[in-house]
Parts: sequence; structure tokens; C-alpha cells
Amino acid sequence: MIANLTLVRRFVQLCMFIFLVYGSVVVGFYAADKISGALPALSCAYDSMNADYCALIPLQHQLHHRLDASVESGNWFLFLMPFITTVGTFLLLFVFLNKAFCGWVCPLGFFQEMMQLIGQKLGLRRVDSLAHGAVDKIRPVKWLMLGGLVLVLPALTSLGFLSNEWGDPFCQICPSRIMTTLLTGSNEQLFVDTSSPSYMALSITGDFLFGLMVALAMTMRQPFCRICPMLALHAVFRKVGFARLVKQGSARCDKCGLCAEACPMDIRELQSECNTVDKAKDITLADCTLCGRCVEFCPDKDVLQLRYLSVPVFSSSPAYFKQRKKAQTQWDSVKLIGFKQTEKEKI
Repeated sequence: MIANLTLVRRFVQLCMFIFLVYGSVVVGFYAADKISGALPALSCAYDSMNADYCALIPLQHQLHHRLDASVESGNWFLFLMPFITTVGTFLLLFVFLNKAFCGWVCPLGFFQEMMQLIGQKLGLRRVDSLAHGAVDKIRPVKWLMLGGLVLVLPALTSLGFLSNEWGDPFCQICPSRIMTTLLTGSNEQLFVDTSSPSYMALSITGDFLFGLMVALAMTMRQPFCRICPMLALHAVFRKVGFARLVKQGSARCDKCGLCAEACPMDIRELQSECNTVDKAKDITLADCTLCGRCVEFCPDKDVLQLRYLSVPVFSSSPAYFKQRKKAQTQWDSVKLIGFKQTEKEKI
């Protein structure tokens, strides 16, 4: 039995963070450009030291630069072949880890978790979970980000309805672009572009979103992950991945709710779905990042499991729960400065 899954996950996150932000120093700049170019995580191509970059930038560029040529010539292979290649490469990687790319690999997700830990140790007021109404309002945003910024606006730009500044709008506002470049010692992406009104609007939005993410991440869990278009893209293909979260609940689950409380994405369906079922059911929901915290904080044996190719790799148990809860209580009591921790509140 793993002693502490969260520590294992954060070690993996740290290793992947170093590799994805600084990895070209190890593998070389030429190799870094050839690993995939379609990673299922927000590793930014604007980072000159990265070892790979996410699929969202080639998807935007193919829509921006290939769609109009295909329409004019009638040769749809000009657009479809590179587009399908990017999606296919994305799937080849995604199928191995499924949505765990968010919870275990994504450098921006790890950065937000570190900001949350810093805020906790500084004694800042924490919002441990959002109200159901707030969660319901936020959930559609990731689909609007994927559909609008990654797909529709680049396509409209290619077809001549918008100026070229809107060819890669998500990359222009993505917090990972600013975060990764700042961590490599460059501030060139943290600026206001005054070359055109559109670029000015996009750059101001990007700077504001990065600052807002940092501020929110110190007081709440995973603020940008909730609206990330990569999370939405993962949700589309989550049924083909080898890694799954499964549940075989009981009537006791209706009164417990510790899994939903532990979930950094406030997935309340973890508590309510798949109770009193005959066998374990896939509960890898759209907002799930397969971080495993719900499994860690479930007090009942085998109710929740992380499975890989249907084989359990980590299961809930009373013994682990008691040990993990004790460790969490000890960790929460440690403060860097002497501010008194305010009572947890919900919004």
C-alpha cells in the first residue's frame, strides 16, 4: 500500500514540471521540438527551454493557416491531414494516462497547487470548496474556451471574418505562456501589446488572467483548471483512456461526502453517483483530473479505486484513510508565520 498518494503524485508533478519547463537543456533543443508537439497538458511553446508543448497551439494554427486554403482549393486534405495528425498524436499519448495528464503532468496545475500550499502556510483565508451554484456556473466555461478560443475564432480568422490577431487567441491569454517564460528568466510575455487594438485586448486579458490565477490559487484550489480548454478536450476522449476512477458505493455514501469534500474540482457527483450498484462503475467525470484525492479520503474499503486497464492500482481503505487524515491534520497545523487560521468558509 502506498503510504501517501499525494506525496507520490507531487513528486511526479515536480519531475514533469522540471522536464516540461526546462527539459530541452537535457534532451537538446532539436529533440525537444520533435517529441510530440501535441502533449495533453499545458506545456507552452513560447517557453524556449521546454521539452514538449501542448496540442492547443497546433490545433489553432492549423485552423488559422490551413482552413482557408482547403476551402479555396476544394482540397480538404490540406487541412484534415495535419489536423488529424495532431489529434491522433494527442490521443496516442492521452490513451495511456487519460485525464491524469491534468492531475499528474500539467505544469500549470502543479504551479497552482504550489501557490495554494504557499497561501495555506501563510495563513491566508481559504475557500476549501465552492457552492454548488458557483460550480454549475463555472463548468460550462471550459467548453466555451475550447469551442470559442481554440476552434471557432481561429477558423473565422482563416475564413477572413476576423483579423490575423485572432488566429491563436487562447495562446495569447493562456497563463502557462506567462508562467513558463517567467520561470525561465524571461519577462517578454508579460507585457501590453499596443500594436493593434486586438493585440492590446488579448495581452491585457492574458496579464489579468495570470495575475488573477495566482491570487485565487493562494486561497482556493485549482482556479484555472476549472475553465481550462485542455480539461474539456480531455473530457471528450476520457472513455478511451486506460486509467479510470471507478466507484461501487453504498447507502452510506449518501451521508458521508468526504470524497466530494476532498476533490479539488468540487465534483459533488462523486458522493451521489454509483451508490448501491452491483459492480464498480466508471466515474471519471468531465472535471476529474484523476488526482486520486477522493480515493485517499474515502473511509470505506474498495468503494473508490484508481484502475489501469481494469486492474486496481490504488483503492480506498479504512486503514489508509486514518493514516492519511492524521498526516493531513499535522500538515495543516504547520504555518510559516503566526497568523491565526480563519474558519473555513464556502462561497
